[in-house]
Amino acid sequence: MGIKNMFRKKETPPVCSAVIVAAGSAQRMGADKVMMELGCMPVLARTLLVFQNCDAVDEIIVVTRMEKVTEVAALCKKYGISKASKVVRGGKTRMESVLAGVSEVKSGARLIAIHDGARPLITEELIKSTVLAAGEYMAAAPAIRSTDTLKAVDENGVVTGTVDRERTLRIQTPQIFNADLIKGALTKAVSDGLTLTDDCAAIEIMGVRTHTVPGDEDNIKLTTPRDMEFAEVILRSRGDYSADRTRL
Repeated sequence: MGIKNMFRKKETPPVCSAVIVAAGSAQRMGADKVMMELGCMPVLARTLLVFQNCDAVDEIIVVTRMEKVTEVAALCKKYGISKASKVVRGGKTRMESVLAGVSEVKSGARLIAIHDGARPLITEELIKSTVLAAGEYMAAAPAIRSTDTLKAVDENGVVTGTVDRERTLRIQTPQIFNADLIKGALTKAVSDGLTLTDDCAAIEIMGVRTHTVPGDEDNIKLTTPRDMEFAEVILRSRGDYSADRTRL
């Protein structure tokens, strides 16, 4: 390490607003997954607490289904989510729900982080590293490499070739963007009636590239009952799970 690097000032992440999306139907889980208990508290509460405690985030907007707005607002109060400025109703599609959230962030927000409410194992460190990258590149998302061989198939499931996994990444959230950029991209995507699986795709259509940062294998999205089992194992390994449900 050079002398210059030894005395380099530690980077301070630009402050951003976070939109937590919890408006899904949870059909594959068979229950409202963000309200299911994981280690003594609801999944959504765990997710929100990480953003509450992260100093790179100074505002939280929660997007949920219309019938859950009051319940989610009460959850925010119970768990001390003081950064939650609004709980808003989502739309018919994920894109509409995200747009509803980003449209409610405060006017001075420089960056907007969009995160799945069903990813409660996110860490403050990953949020900060993604915020730093977004501050520099306008768009950033955590990503992890695949350890499996990837195959391309046709409509009948027949293999047509091998995909170069060195050039393929699994994208996670939070996906963080320049505020004006993502507002414009989502507005256009919804107006055009596009169905997109993530928010990076909205800016890709506009010709803007997303910078990736190293993701976290633990940052799983809870989609099936088996995912909940994995999450419990991860919490226990972190020492953040109490079998007798007496410790938060």
